[in-house]
Amino acid sequence: MNKNTIVTILAVIGGIVVLGWVLKLAVKLFVPLLLIGVGVAVYLAVKDNKRIGGPK
Repeated sequence: MNKNTIVTILAVIGGIVVLGWVLKLAVKLFVPLLLIGVGVAVYLAVKDNKRIGGPK
């Protein structure tokens, strides 16, 4: 094996490790972001309903 092959193998292993960290962080942040998104959607729905039934 020459130097380029070793560097390529190490780069692939490093990429897999970094991708694992990114996925772990994304999974940890998914639930709070989902709750925030649902809260914003509910707020906008309630706000729009008040506008439809409110005074003109």
